[in-house]
Order: sequence, then C-alpha cells, then structure tokens
Amino acid sequence: MTKPMTIPEIIQTKGKRKLSMLTAYDYPTALLLDKCQIDMILVGDSLAMVVLGHKDTLAVTMEEMLHHTKAVSRAVKYSVVIGDMPFMSYQISPEQAVENAGRFLKEGGAQAVKLEGGATVIPQIKAIINAGIPVQGHLGLTPQSIAQLGGFKVQGKTAKAAKKLIEDAKALEEAGCFSIVLEAIPAPIAKLITENISIPTIGIGAGKDCDGQVLVFHDLVGMFDRFVPKFVKQYLNLNPEIENAVKQFKKEVEEEKFPQHEHCFSINEKELKELKES
Repeated sequence: MTKPMTIPEIIQTKGKRKLSMLTAYDYPTALLLDKCQIDMILVGDSLAMVVLGHKDTLAVTMEEMLHHTKAVSRAVKYSVVIGDMPFMSYQISPEQAVENAGRFLKEGGAQAVKLEGGATVIPQIKAIINAGIPVQGHLGLTPQSIAQLGGFKVQGKTAKAAKKLIEDAKALEEAGCFSIVLEAIPAPIAKLITENISIPTIGIGAGKDCDGQVLVFHDLVGMFDRFVPKFVKQYLNLNPEIENAVKQFKKEVEEEKFPQHEHCFSINEKELKELKES
C-alpha cells in the first residue's frame, strides 16, 4: 500500500511535479478521490453552495463544516485532508482562529486548515501554526470577501493590485503557510508569485504555471447546475445522466416493470402456506 501523503512532501514537490487537489464533502466521494491518490482533498466552504444550496459561501457554519470533514476523513488513507475555515470562524481574533482550527484536526480528523486573506490575517495564521496546525493560504478571488470585492471577479488585473498579491503571498510564506491557493488571477501574475516563493501554489483559474491545480468536484463532474466558471474543465456532465436514470426509475415503477423477480426475496412455500393457514 502506498504510504500517505504528508505536508512536508507537499512542500518538497515544488519544482518536481504538479500537485492535484479536489474538494469532497462526503464519504463516498472522498473514498473515490483517495483511491485515485489525489494529493489533497479540501472540504471546501463551497459546501455551502454545491451541497447545501446557499447563494454563496458565507452561510456555512463551523458545525456544518466539521460534520462533512468527519465524513471525508473516515474515507481517506492517502490524501491530505484540509478543512476550509468558514466565514467568521477566524476573523475575530487569533484565539478564535486557533480554537476553530484545532477543532478541524481534533474533531474533524483533518491534517490542515485553509483560510482566506493576506497581510490582514497574518496574526491568525501565525497563532494557528504556533499551535502545531498546518495552514494553507488563499489569495485572489476570496469568496468570503465577495461583498467587499463586488462579486465573483478576477483579481490582480492592475499593477497595484498585482503587487499587493505578490506581497501577500510572500507574507503568507514568511508566516509559515505550507501552500497557497491562487484563485481567479491573471496567469502571468500567478506565474510571478509561483516563481517568487518557496512553497507550492495551487491554482484555480490562475493558469498552468502554478505548482498544482484544484477544482470543485461538482464542477469537474457536471453536478452543479447554476453556472460553470470560465476556469472549469468539465470532465463529465453527470446531471443529465442522473436525471435520465431517475426518470427511467419513475417510469418503470409506474408501469410495474420494476422490481422484477431477480430483485425480490423469496420464502419457502411450506412456510408461506403455514402462514396463510394460521
């Protein structure tokens, strides 16, 4: 059996091979991703949208995130499981951040946490890392800040904004993050960041020069119906196939074609006769 992926190994892959990362929110999906030896499985706060039906990521709670992280962790033997710290679970204070990050490891079974932001969350990141908890950073389009950003928009499109992203990436590296997710930023800027820090960058809508790539599982397999982001490659489109299967089930039930004999359990005729005569 292949030995489990570790945080030090993730850091050491930089410049050697590309890292893979996908989201999972339940046991069967995590089992599948782990079997495929995906390097990192993120229990993302995207859970709010793709599983719980919210309009954005802000509504998901710590309790909901922990519930799903536990399910994912039970399935995983190889991948590094990362718990995504939800909105307002770390912003108030370093103490709050450490407490909630610790819950992801102690209760959720994760090996690391991810949180959004640059220089403004350095105190929280340092406190979490000082508590012995690995942290993955997240820059660019940070969905928890969509009210401030004005929606889901590409970030770092001006020289000033790009410079701030590079400075934030260096600050996250210096604070001790083991990797950084770069979301929805111009590919040349992601390339500059990747070349100027010693920890891996994981891109999502940030071009091919990042040290790895991440996608939301439901986007990858076509199971999120509201929109398909520009940066998503849809490897499957399961929604129509699942819909057809459900329609076929309904039709066969109504026409009494399901269940057939092979789907049913039998009883000894003698026992049945005795029952009817009793």
